[in-house]
Amino acid sequence: MDRQKLAILATFLLMVVSLYKAPFPAEQWLQHIPTVAMLLGLLWSTSNARLSSIAFACAISFIVLHIIGARWTYSNVPYDAWCESLFGRNLSDQFAWQRNHYDRLVHFASGCLGVPVAFDWLQQMWGTAHSPSPLPRRWGWFLSICIVMAVGAAYEVLEWQIAMFFSPAQAEAYNGQQGDLWDAQKDLCLAGMGSLLAVGIHGIGAELRRG
Repeated sequence: MDRQKLAILATFLLMVVSLYKAPFPAEQWLQHIPTVAMLLGLLWSTSNARLSSIAFACAISFIVLHIIGARWTYSNVPYDAWCESLFGRNLSDQFAWQRNHYDRLVHFASGCLGVPVAFDWLQQMWGTAHSPSPLPRRWGWFLSICIVMAVGAAYEVLEWQIAMFFSPAQAEAYNGQQGDLWDAQKDLCLAGMGSLLAVGIHGIGAELRRG
């Protein structure tokens, strides 16, 4: 692992330690099912996929966002208190929000931060297949969006199963629907928007590098 990735990983570990000083919510073990899966995937990628520093930072950033959600449960992340202490303003009051929107942020980030990781992974898998030519970049980005959306849909199915088999209190604490019947559809829409933003940023960056 190169120095850039080691620095990113060290920062990540310090953030995780700082988040777990206070007592855990009772539902936290449920929230860390995806945490364990993502960390295992990251460990595998460091030895097999050789992610770029940007993709590695994106993966770490998303895991940090999820761990913050797991620390308080998604419906109770105290971003309003943080904003008030820093800026003297409450986001929910400013935008007339009726629910905690931290889960929406993380679903958007799953697209924005997940696409670069998926793109790097696809490039690696294409290379290991000994293809005579590299994966066309447009196809790479398109398939990356497809992967992010497929993972997002699978996660919504997991949330549905939790709602079916766990107590209502546990399911609500994990899923964070907060009474929104269209929560799954909105989450997937935000993941798609984040994916498109990531591809757009890449396209602008590529044009600037050419210029």
